[in-house]
Amino acid sequence: MSKGKFAIGAFFGAIAGVVAGVLTAPKSGKETRASIKAKSEDLKVEAEAKINEAKLKAIDLEKRTKQAALGAKEGFTSEK
Repeated sequence: MSKGKFAIGAFFGAIAGVVAGVLTAPKSGKETRASIKAKSEDLKVEAEAKINEAKLKAIDLEKRTKQAALGAKEGFTSEK
């Protein structure tokens, strides 16, 4: 299993655990809704951070791929 799939599975497992914990906690409806809202905002911030991290990795990968392609092209042209 790749690290990415494991991380996604762990992330959704954590969400499910939080939701189950919040829904089974002995709180009033108002407290439960406030707790769900706070947790969802925390998860949103965390998801945005992961998305930004993935974007940066994709940009870096694109840059390295272009450099490798240019290097290969230069090597190919110099061999002829």
